[in-house]
Formats: sequence, structure tokens, C-alpha cells
Amino acid sequence: MASLHLRPVQFVDTPIGRDGEVARLAGGMQWFAAYEVIEDGARRTVSIAEFEATLAQGNPRAADLHAAITRPRAPLTLGDRVLRLDQPHVVGILNVTPDSFSDGGTLEDDPQAAAAAGFDMIAAGAALIDLGGESTRPGAPLVWEGDEIKRITPVAERLARTAPVSIDTRKAAVMEAALTLGAAMVNDVSALLWDTRSAEVVAKAGVPLVLMHSPDPAKGPHGGPNSGKGGYADPLIETYDWLEARIDAAVAAGIDRAKIIVDPGIGFGKALGDNLALLNGLAMFHGLGCPIMLGASRKRIIGALSGEAPVGERLAGSLALALKGAEAGVQLLRVHDVAETVQALRVWRGLRDRALVG
Repeated sequence: MASLHLRPVQFVDTPIGRDGEVARLAGGMQWFAAYEVIEDGARRTVSIAEFEATLAQGNPRAADLHAAITRPRAPLTLGDRVLRLDQPHVVGILNVTPDSFSDGGTLEDDPQAAAAAGFDMIAAGAALIDLGGESTRPGAPLVWEGDEIKRITPVAERLARTAPVSIDTRKAAVMEAALTLGAAMVNDVSALLWDTRSAEVVAKAGVPLVLMHSPDPAKGPHGGPNSGKGGYADPLIETYDWLEARIDAAVAAGIDRAKIIVDPGIGFGKALGDNLALLNGLAMFHGLGCPIMLGASRKRIIGALSGEAPVGERLAGSLALALKGAEAGVQLLRVHDVAETVQALRVWRGLRDRALVG
């Protein structure tokens, strides 16, 4: 485990008049004035001016982390579209499954309606549609890859012709099928650890890849029998280090680092306290040097914090978490409620635009 981590803190409304005092977060719309320096279990706050004059000069890891945190992210090429990552974007969730926790069963047997729902999300402002054919809810049964391909094929055929599509799967054969049909990105909840062929498939296709954290992907999206019961000494540091190792493994397998996106896996094998730690520490993941995806829409954490609100009544909580992600510089927000999230982000961006020139 690396002994030093940096979390950007003390975000400011504007960098105007603060040269040398603030740094820009990942080339985006956020600026910050200090780091929380986490080293060997100890935590201290260091201003940007002090950091650049001292720690960054004598500590190669600190300098590398600072460079990664402040470096603009390369645009994502999604087929014939290019997505700039200097602002947050909405990724629409499209499940064609009978048992997803939030919207399972509504579109599984009607590919035309499913594709229409995807087009509606694009029209509402989604930059990308994340298409999935297997539920990742706790306790969901494993789906044979042939059945998963049958579920996603007719939807991908219709949707990927004119809209950017990501395939949400942990199986190499499903990845291949979707990519052949025009999908432009892979979102793997197992971070390439479920199927030994997945890395080869992604490397050959040369498409962007999302690596998501979960406790033990070989045992399923939520890990083993103690899933969701905690057990992390420090969920933020442990998740960060795990993702750092998975990035290195993906690069070693021939995947372009500039095309890797990381997802801390909110709700996947984590207790409430773990999820809160990750959400409050999101900005630290910029130290990995990759764009960040946040998938917190309609998750159990919202119910846990709001009197056990059922899945269908978690819109307000989902918007709160999406804006939390935007404030932390997250580039991709994976959501069910596209139109509402796009509206919230437009208002947020309007406030940021005014602050950056005011």
C-alpha cells in the first residue's frame, strides 16, 4: 500500500486574484486551495502554496499525485463522437433485465421500447447510454452469457447506430457482441477480474473502459457472504489503492491508460459508513489520473439516509448525490433520471460559470 495520498480540499468559488494559491482540479470547473495529506495513517492540511514550495519538491510521489490531480483529462472518443471531460456529463442507465433493483422487467421483452427509452435519454441530455443485460443487485442470479447477449443485441442494434452506447457487462463474449454492434465503451463492474478474456477484448477494441471497485469480483459484484457489512480499516484508501492496482493491470494487458475510467463502486459490498467515506472523499480519486464515474442513483444509501425511502421515491436523494459528484469534479454521472439530473447540472454549471468570471 502506498504510504501517501492527497485529497483536494478547500474548494473556492473563483481562482481570480489567487494566483499561486489555488490549483485547478483535473482541468475542470473546480479549483481548490489545499490538500489533505494522508501519510502513514496521519492526516494534515497543507495549502497549495506551501505544498508546491515544500512537499512537491522533495517527494516524488507527492509531485506525481499533484500532477495527476491537476492534469486535464483527455477527451473520450465514443465512435464518431468526442466527449470533452472539462465538465460533468450524464450517463443514462438502460437495463434490459427482469430483476434489476430499480427498473428491472420494464423493458426486457420490448427491444423497440428499450431503444426508444435510450433515445429519449439522449434527447434529454445524456452524453452516453449504459446498456446492461444482467442485474447486479445483491443476490441476483448469474446470467448465462448467451442469454445476456440475447437481451442486449436487439437494443444495441437499434441504439448504437446513432447514439453512443456503453456495454455494462463483466463477460468477454457480451463485450464482443456489443462492440461488434457498435458499442463504444465497456463498463465492467468486476474491473476485468471476472472473465480472463475481458482485458484482451477491450485492448483489441481500443475503446474506453470503466474499472469499478467491489470487494471480491470473483465472488460476484458484491463479494462474499459478508457483503455490505463493512470490514474496511479505511474504505477510501483501500478502494483507491485497489483501483490503482487494477489500472496498472489493465495497462499491462495493453489497454491505453488515457482510456481508463474509475468508479469507486458505491453500494457494491459496502456498508453505509463505507459509502459515506467514499462520497465525502471522491476528490482523492483524481490522483489516479483517470476520469471518474459515479453511480449512486437510487442506491440504498439514499433510503438509509431518508427514512428508508423506497426505490421509486429516491429522485431528490439521487440529485443530491449527483451534485455532490459534480462538486468533487466527477466527469461521468451514471443515473436513471436523466432529464432531472441534466437540469440540476445545468443550474450548477450556470452558477460555476458566473463564479469563474465574477
